[in-house]
Amino acid sequence: MAQAPIALGQAVNRALETAMEADPKVIVMGEDVGALGGVFRVTAELKDRFGADRVRDTPLGEAGIIGTAIGLALRGYRPVCEIQFDGFVFPAFNQITTQLAKLRSRSHGGLTLSVTIRIPYGGRIGAIEHHSESPEALFAHTAGLRLVSPSDPQDAYDMTLAAVACPDPVIVFEPKSLYWSKGTVNQAEADPGRASEVLNRARVLRRGDQVTLAAYGPSVPQALRAAEQLAQTGTAAEVLDLRSISPIDFAAIEESVARTGRLVVIHEAPVFFGAGAEIAARITERCFYLLEAPVLRVGGYHLPYPPALIEHDHLPGPDRIADAVRRTLEF
Repeated sequence: MAQAPIALGQAVNRALETAMEADPKVIVMGEDVGALGGVFRVTAELKDRFGADRVRDTPLGEAGIIGTAIGLALRGYRPVCEIQFDGFVFPAFNQITTQLAKLRSRSHGGLTLSVTIRIPYGGRIGAIEHHSESPEALFAHTAGLRLVSPSDPQDAYDMTLAAVACPDPVIVFEPKSLYWSKGTVNQAEADPGRASEVLNRARVLRRGDQVTLAAYGPSVPQALRAAEQLAQTGTAAEVLDLRSISPIDFAAIEESVARTGRLVVIHEAPVFFGAGAEIAARITERCFYLLEAPVLRVGGYHLPYPPALIEHDHLPGPDRIADAVRRTLEF
């Protein structure tokens, strides 16, 4: 019997439910995650099922949420923290980058902190200031953190399970614009032990031999739409879903570039000092004699996130991606 498609946000909910059923040490915590079910209703009904002790509404204080989660993890719990919006994470930046990311190294591996931080991020929802940002590069610069971002419900389900099971802290950047996008989710085949698959490895979503489009999270559907648009003019673009922002699966990118000879990296975050800059530098070093053209980047501009009415001009869409492909084909 075919499974009915579910939304990405609902896939995260089911993954949390699965993790909480399997391990009583898994605790969900954050602002309004209990009775309300979160701003995007991702944690809806979890409090009814598991009670207020395991689905905890916290005060409005992100530093306190992460600080408490660190203490819980040191006592053997597996806290899953929700940051209500991307732009609200910065009060907890110190706790995340100087404590959560460092304690395993500081203790020479004696301490592990299995903390999952869920951050709804990105634009395309017409939100106000501090509600559509993409701060992933700030955290990717910090050693000791894993960063992932799903682009469909199946990966959202698998990544959430793997993040909760991981002994290291994991930040799951959940694309707000994709919360309502639907797809089938095979829960029977999902295995929390597949962390090396969904937390580390990229995947090819579309084959091509002229240019590689590498993207993650909310930019993956845009890359796929651009590939469709390019195909109508005879250009075969390969689409690579990076999945993991830190670590980056450079081997998969190299393998794809060996086939295509060209690379365009896409993300909503500003291209200035963004993840695409690191990818461009590494691939230029490793694939210099395979590249037919410079690596190009398509992303947000180096400015504060704009008002909702003009955010479409700020974010990379199929037209801007296709234009970059045409430029790289001219070399």
